[in-house]
Amino acid sequence: MTVLDISQEYLAENAQCLRDACTTGRRLTREELDAHRARGEQAAEAGLGLRALVRAHLTAAEELRLSLPAAQAAHLLAAVAQAVDASAEGHERAQRLAIRQEEGIRREFIDDLLYGRSDLGRLAQRAERFGLLLSHAHAVAVAQGPQPYAEGSPVSRQIEAALTARFASRSILLTTKDDRLICIAPGDQTDVLRHFAKQAYAATEGALVGIGRAHPGAGGVVHSYEEALSTLDLAERMELDGPVLYAADLLVYPVLARDRQALTDLVDSALGPLDQARGGAQPLIDTLTAYFDSGCVAAEAARRLSLSVRAMTYRLERIHSLTGYDPGNPTHRYTLQTSVIGARLLGWPGAAG
Repeated sequence: MTVLDISQEYLAENAQCLRDACTTGRRLTREELDAHRARGEQAAEAGLGLRALVRAHLTAAEELRLSLPAAQAAHLLAAVAQAVDASAEGHERAQRLAIRQEEGIRREFIDDLLYGRSDLGRLAQRAERFGLLLSHAHAVAVAQGPQPYAEGSPVSRQIEAALTARFASRSILLTTKDDRLICIAPGDQTDVLRHFAKQAYAATEGALVGIGRAHPGAGGVVHSYEEALSTLDLAERMELDGPVLYAADLLVYPVLARDRQALTDLVDSALGPLDQARGGAQPLIDTLTAYFDSGCVAAEAARRLSLSVRAMTYRLERIHSLTGYDPGNPTHRYTLQTSVIGARLLGWPGAAG
């Protein structure tokens, strides 16, 4: 049924219903109201807007008013109000159902896109409906905040509005997954992801954003998404500074973690003797971390740990005596620093200790 058919049906059926009601001055019956609701749903499904629907009612009422005796015309307004209210109810019900169905389709697509669970060719076809051309490379940014991100929440809408206002013509998909906010953008439009990260951080006062590398094809979105998640996981385990971390800048960590047994052997061999220290290995691991993070400047490392330079020097000497590796020796330093990174990746000392 076309929009024109719906409009003409309203002009005819609505006029007859109103005439019958005005003849006796009665209210519309339940059956008549149900019929208006049903036609309201049909109008929405056919693409007739609510304003056009109301105009159809008013047009029928005006034509009818001219043909009614004054006594009957006095009842017209009340009958029109009932008819419009019932039709609008049906129209809104159909719209809500359509929105829920569209949300369901969108959520199913996003799940398939991020987990690669669908045929890639069919996935690419479905992606065009949501503005993505999966033949191109895409990159994914994932924001993780102090509070969960929810679909349609004020924070999510605020970030989406900021992106839309600045990049209205870009092919961007914003969604939520597992309490995180996700932005998918063409791989050559890094300004989109940077702006997304800025808005996510500002909106939640402390979001951490991981950004995967750009990869081509439908499978590229999955790859970039997994990189972004891994970046967030690394940031937590390695206590990396945010608020924005790029997977491309952290490739050394997955390389180290790829051979877990070799990494475990290195940590046990280089740092295992630190367990003999009073208080265990952790204070000396923290000492090495501060020392390397400060560019191997003992005075700066001491300041970061709230120690005297003398205490810092003692700790470094103690590490040398226990492990045989001198933090001041360039060759030994590389082994110790790699071992410290490995210890953090493994959670040592602790779960892996």
